[in-house]
Amino acid sequence: MTDWHRRFIDLAQFIAGWSKDPSTQCGSVIVAPDRRVVSMGYNGLPRRVRDIPARYDNRELKYKIILHSERNAILFAREPLDGYTIYNWPMISCATCASMVIQSGITTVVAPYSDNPRWQEDFELSKQLFDEAGVELVILEHLDKLPKTVFGDICVP
Repeated sequence: MTDWHRRFIDLAQFIAGWSKDPSTQCGSVIVAPDRRVVSMGYNGLPRRVRDIPARYDNRELKYKIILHSERNAILFAREPLDGYTIYNWPMISCATCASMVIQSGITTVVAPYSDNPRWQEDFELSKQLFDEAGVELVILEHLDKLPKTVFGDICVP
């Protein structure tokens, strides 16, 4: 793993902390080939929609209205994303987000290894979609054994 992968995955983890979802906090960072951060996103409700705990507590409702971090990062980007890389924390994209990543022109996805059984079927479909579309998937393993990145006074493990 490169130092740049570590830096950007740590930034995605930091951004994930902004999510109000009590069950899973996700963050994404989109990076240009010259290593410029061009967009970031975390999972949450759409702008101007009341961000209240009751909406996160009702899983069925939450899944209908929440925007995943990848979708937010793609929507917030203000330039074409052809050939760019997206860093996702804490797992690879769901199949719907994988389709959006592919359609946006992003060509590399970097995420930590996750063996969450709840998402394995979706992860396998995402991997298949990325493979078919020629999107490189980089899975980072053993992040707990690597040095931390420091953002100001905040240290990301």
